[in-house]
Amino acid sequence: MYLELAEEEDRKMAESWKADADGILVFTGLFSAAVAALATLSIQDLRPNSQDTSAYYLANIYQVLANANGSLVPSPPLPSPPFMFSPPNHAIWINSLWFLSLAISLTCALLATLLKQWARRYIKITQPRYSPHKRARIRAFFAEGVEKQHLTWAVEALPTLLHLSLFLFFAGLLVFLFNIHHTVFSVVMWWVGLCVIVYACIAFVPIFRHDSPYYAPLSTSTWFLVTGLLYTTFRTLQWSLLTITLPTQPGNVFVT
Repeated sequence: MYLELAEEEDRKMAESWKADADGILVFTGLFSAAVAALATLSIQDLRPNSQDTSAYYLANIYQVLANANGSLVPSPPLPSPPFMFSPPNHAIWINSLWFLSLAISLTCALLATLLKQWARRYIKITQPRYSPHKRARIRAFFAEGVEKQHLTWAVEALPTLLHLSLFLFFAGLLVFLFNIHHTVFSVVMWWVGLCVIVYACIAFVPIFRHDSPYYAPLSTSTWFLVTGLLYTTFRTLQWSLLTITLPTQPGNVFVT
């Protein structure tokens, strides 16, 4: 009975891991392609314009050759020499956000591939062809390892990283559009702002409504953060009230 229930539970857990990994791989493939296409355009702003440099040196060569041949035809004026190139700040921010987003997305794809391998390995190890007693001990041993190593948290961290990558891309997109056209920037900014508000509501609703079906990968982290802040605030207020209301006398020891 134990082995049947354990195998059923392990199979459902492994299938859940594989389904999450497949969804992440599909999304990261499409998302990374879009980010890479835009990053290919934006990275040009980090390098000096090679055409201006080439035009300057070609004009110098033409003038030197004309003077050497004693040509009476007036040579065209030299273009201004290329200055020391310094990329604009908006280009640095755009490329930093987009390439960081791309790196996080590719990291999620790698971790999703590893997750599928972990799921297959876990099923293979916990269901060997041994006696039922030995199989039960092996399964209990590795199930305890999964719990101690917090593998479930690692699985839940993948969507969180993926959402972080998406928000970084949106931030870079807004900076990019702000320097292109303000009307387009305003339209996209309103939509991104609306999405951020909806996402924040989805992340916070489970904290205040425990029966809510809505959930986001950041809900758990947000819950720990909120409860930690509330606990710290409560303990600070409690200590402050004890300090104010109770007189300090020699030999008094207050335990809070």
